[in-house]
Amino acid sequence: MRKISASILGIFFGVNALWMLAAPLQWYATIPGVMDTGPANEHLIRDVGCAFLVAALALLWFVVNPKRAWPAVLAGAAFLLLHLSIHVWDTLAGREPPHRLLAEIPTILVPALLTLWIGWPFHFVSGSEP
Repeated sequence: MRKISASILGIFFGVNALWMLAAPLQWYATIPGVMDTGPANEHLIRDVGCAFLVAALALLWFVVNPKRAWPAVLAGAAFLLLHLSIHVWDTLAGREPPHRLLAEIPTILVPALLTLWIGWPFHFVSGSEP
């Protein structure tokens, strides 16, 4: 189940990353809610696209070799969880409306938690294969 989830998330993050890198202004104008965060910054969008690409590659590597890739997946999960924490912080600070955070559950919260679950080193804890 973890390999299937890693495949789906890896493809999802990879497509998003390549879109951010290749057409940052189109990505900015298309993703709901992004335009509400301020003016577009192509450099910043591409920087974040690079981070999503690293997470995607780690997840896709996990599908091929979980024993070696899980630390990379955890690094990708760290980025995703920090990204999530910024969204939560902005909501708590009143910079973003609460309904936006609720709408981001399937696109930001769930993928971050799934990536953490995929990369968690179960084999160290339970002795089972990942």
